[in-house]
Amino acid sequence: MAVFKLEDFSFTYAGETNPALHDISFSVTEGEFLLLCGLSGCGKTTLLRQLKPAIAPRGRRTGEILFNGQPLRLAPPRSQAAEIGYVMQSPEEQAVTDKVWHELAFGLENLGLESRAIRLRTAEMASFFGIQDWFERDVSSLSGGQKQLLNLAAVMAMQPKVLLLDEPTSQLDPIAAADFLAAVKKINVELGVAVMMVEQRLQEVFPLADRVAVMDRGAILIDAAPRNAGLKLMQTHHPMARALPSAMQIAGALGGDSPLPLTVREGRRWLRGFLRDGAPAREKPEQESKEEGEPAVLMKDCWFAYEKNGTDIIRDLSLRIPKQKLFCILGGNGTGKTTALRLMAGLQKPYRGKIRVSGKVAVLPQNPQTLFLKSTLAADLADMLGFAENRDAKVKEIAELTELTALLGRHPYDLSGGEQQRAALAKVLLTQPDLLLMDEPTKGLDAHFKIRFSEILRTLMRRGVSIVMVSHDIEFCAENADLCALFFNGNVAAQGRACPFFAGNSFYTTAANRISREWFAQAVTNGDVVEQCEKIQG
Repeated sequence: MAVFKLEDFSFTYAGETNPALHDISFSVTEGEFLLLCGLSGCGKTTLLRQLKPAIAPRGRRTGEILFNGQPLRLAPPRSQAAEIGYVMQSPEEQAVTDKVWHELAFGLENLGLESRAIRLRTAEMASFFGIQDWFERDVSSLSGGQKQLLNLAAVMAMQPKVLLLDEPTSQLDPIAAADFLAAVKKINVELGVAVMMVEQRLQEVFPLADRVAVMDRGAILIDAAPRNAGLKLMQTHHPMARALPSAMQIAGALGGDSPLPLTVREGRRWLRGFLRDGAPAREKPEQESKEEGEPAVLMKDCWFAYEKNGTDIIRDLSLRIPKQKLFCILGGNGTGKTTALRLMAGLQKPYRGKIRVSGKVAVLPQNPQTLFLKSTLAADLADMLGFAENRDAKVKEIAELTELTALLGRHPYDLSGGEQQRAALAKVLLTQPDLLLMDEPTKGLDAHFKIRFSEILRTLMRRGVSIVMVSHDIEFCAENADLCALFFNGNVAAQGRACPFFAGNSFYTTAANRISREWFAQAVTNGDVVEQCEKIQG
């Protein structure tokens, strides 16, 4: 039986003439895991929100959405709240109470369950998700990954029939993301709950799905099993093909036959078979060299805590970031990355140590919505320039650079997550900084715009801009960073040029490196692996 069934469904935002969704027909069956992907602005989040009426945007709808065989619009509010679970992109946005136990109980209290039933369900969820040790903790004390897992547990306490997830791992480090996805798969397999997940980072999610629906310009372009969907994307040279799992991209680039590998394990087996007797002896890892150059940021022996006598978030941190380089900071949630960025920006002051920063500083925050002040994107961008000469021309230029021209008349809050990220970037770039500090700038960006984004960063560096970027996007950092640092416990655990940095790591490395490291120690991108294989094949 279909949990959701859409019949010729279309939606147009209030005040707009062009539909954001048009003529969509598909279903989600009981116990199915459906991955919904596509370029930023294609309608993924808009579609997902249509399935949860309480958060659906205002606008005109045609066609029908059926929930358990009945029109969703006629479903009782209690049924919509309890049976349709929804987890948002940001871990911060969904939590509403102070304590972990209260967060688990909050939805049940609103459903009017008696105390005994609430205690039973919260205990059951705490045990199922392995969060018993957090039960009495403050929600504010949890890491981003823990908060997102708590959000999932709180939703599951209401025993939904279907779970809707909107890029739930975009703000999580790789380890926390893997834990979260493992919990989602466990819910899907062991509880039989249908899952519909919107995601840009396909490396880990693609192999988990039963079905993949690829959206393009408000319509369903592909609806197939993961291997078939990936093959169609590559055969049509669709921009989303660049987001496919590394094993699939490498095999496809080298002319592999279907079925193509999906996981790292399958990729290693495929590569071993491809190389056969031509496999080289594993070369020695490249030796790290000392990076010279005038610093854009110099931190020396810095200590910082948010409260007097509180826990130190930054511990004896010394960091030298050269000018006109892309310096990427990686590490788990709660290791001090964002706090270090705030110290560089002058938003916080260390209680011990010194910081020297060169030139004008601009900050792109993790939550782009904090930058939006006006009712349209055009007004928001113009506001950054005040009464500057040629203001309209400058707004037009930055909109073209960040591919936002068609969205200038939209309210910033009506944009997709990736579009909001681009809009925030556009606002920040209008300040013409010497030092650009960015916190998770690639979250929500599709594979196509990530290429454009890397071009923008290279252009800025050629113009003399120095860039520091906090990120969980290992693949992007490996492809584009000049230097990388791994944060742990408020300090730098490892630092170096991108290639030897990632080649020397076990988990904080790329899927391409995990697939090929037995043969190619220095291969950290898909292109590196393909290039080495082509050399061997002659």
